Amino acid sequence: MKGVDSQLLQFTPWEGNHTRRHAAAVAILRISLLLIVRQRLFWALLALAALAFFFFFYAQYLLVWISQHLAQETIRIAGFPVSVSNLLRFLDRLALNGSAHTYGNFIWFQGYIIVILLAFSGSQLFGNDIVYGSMLFYYSKPISLWHYFYGKCCTIALLLLMTTFIPAIILWIEAGLLFDWKTYYMQNYHLLLGITGYSTLIALTLSLLTAATALLFRRTTPLVLAWMGLFVLLRLISNWLTLATQDASWRLLDLWNNLYLCGLWCFGVDHATIRPVPQPSYDAACLVIVGIIILCLMYINFYLKYLYK
Repeated sequence: MKGVDSQLLQFTPWEGNHTRRHAAAVAILRISLLLIVRQRLFWALLALAALAFFFFFYAQYLLVWISQHLAQETIRIAGFPVSVSNLLRFLDRLALNGSAHTYGNFIWFQGYIIVILLAFSGSQLFGNDIVYGSMLFYYSKPISLWHYFYGKCCTIALLLLMTTFIPAIILWIEAGLLFDWKTYYMQNYHLLLGITGYSTLIALTLSLLTAATALLFRRTTPLVLAWMGLFVLLRLISNWLTLATQDASWRLLDLWNNLYLCGLWCFGVDHATIRPVPQPSYDAACLVIVGIIILCLMYINFYLKYLYK
């Protein structure tokens, strides 16, 4: 071309710092987390999760204080005299004694909030990208879609760890301060491993399940209905069938109960102490969870391989 400097037509190589492709997953995690925390519903659900945590936090302290100061007295509740020893037996059923059941029950009760949180997060992180065509932005980058899913799933896992792992660790620290801390920490250090294993299992399983169901249903309303069916309807059906037949195998339909059993196995809890009874074996529950993880990975791989060539 006449009148044009030939140097302007030459390719200018990139002279900045080259980052690894895996760093893109960190950037996706950061942006996805910002997207979630900007929603008011997230803070409302986080407040509910905090209420459950503070209930266990103060109830654990109250149980120890009552047992040390009012064990032989009688108090009045709603105008009726109640023996403190009877009250302690009732509170003991909640396992607020710093044992493995304390942390297992805490994470169990957090499940009701986690279900809503994940149904909301799945539509925000995956469904909207598909519905509104935002996936094209990621296709234009020099990364694979597995980096995309890795960043998104890590976002969900981080939200789960905020509501399960971190509060449970604080409860473990509190329990050591309420009792003889040297004895408690030395004899119950394995509970930290149980909390870590249980929380990691929940984060892995539910992040993959959220990604798979979000790719399948995409929009918020059908995604919420699907999660209600998985965690509420199947639980009711499994409880009814178990009570009617006294066959513990029907509880394998309850996904959250399977995660609970796997979590108690991480704690090393005696299977005979698990309530309600009957309960399926640890092996059967673990097989169901492993099967769900494999199915989610297969569906995600199918989605990437055949729908986005």
